Amino acid sequence: MTDLTPTPGRPGLHITKPSPNVPAQGSAVCHCGASATATGDDQVRLLAQGWAANHGSAHTAGGAA
Repeated sequence: MTDLTPTPGRPGLHITKPSPNVPAQGSAVCHCGASATATGDDQVRLLAQGWAANHGSAHTAGGAA
């Protein structure tokens, strides 16, 4: 399986939760240089919301690439 962890060369958001009894884990790297990690369902949910609101496609919504 390919390593899906985001890097500066391959930015993105990666979230894992292998089973309902294991806390979620997430990592994010944006092409703007921001990065973050989170552990726990609530923290990962906040990481994903922050990514959607401030990074990733939020940077390209105004036409900037």
